[in-house]
Amino acid sequence: MSLALQPRVFDIATSYRVLEQALRSARGMVASRRSGQMSKAFMERIMLAVTHVNGCRYCSYFHTGLALKEGMSQDEIHHLLSGDFADAPAAEAVALVFAEHYAETSGHYDAAAYQRVVMEYGADMAGYILAAIRMIMFGNVYGLMFDALQSRLRGKPFPGSSFGQELGGVFGIVVFVPAILINWILGRFRGNG
Repeated sequence: MSLALQPRVFDIATSYRVLEQALRSARGMVASRRSGQMSKAFMERIMLAVTHVNGCRYCSYFHTGLALKEGMSQDEIHHLLSGDFADAPAAEAVALVFAEHYAETSGHYDAAAYQRVVMEYGADMAGYILAAIRMIMFGNVYGLMFDALQSRLRGKPFPGSSFGQELGGVFGIVVFVPAILINWILGRFRGNG
């Protein structure tokens, strides 16, 4: 199954924000797996819905393999990676549409859209869904920045991307993680954490 994804270009500020959100959501991912409330197939549908928007070929390949292991058909996976959720279980539709919206807005989602997810699934499950979305956004953004840098080094830069953004995003993570942690610590001392 070959599907040409359109890779998006992200800037350093977005890569920092996406990393921070993923780190904040790591506990939610662990809780989701422990609770067993979200099936692995549901999680893979979310991963593919977000990847469809962002166009990360690495995430597409990896999560297609996981989706196949969870029993999804190649047709369903192809449809998800095309933005067509008709083959997905109806009970997952609200989450998949929200995942797509989250990716399209690079995490600047509409609060009413998330409230719809909470109403549909309850607060705990909505938190698990948001955590899954944030984790795949992290994978997509950093996968795409790495892909853009590799492509540039082969003489085929991604349109709209710059060497500084690619380098800053890929290697900036070494600086971003400590900066995020320090910011959280200082926030707790200030009472904001």
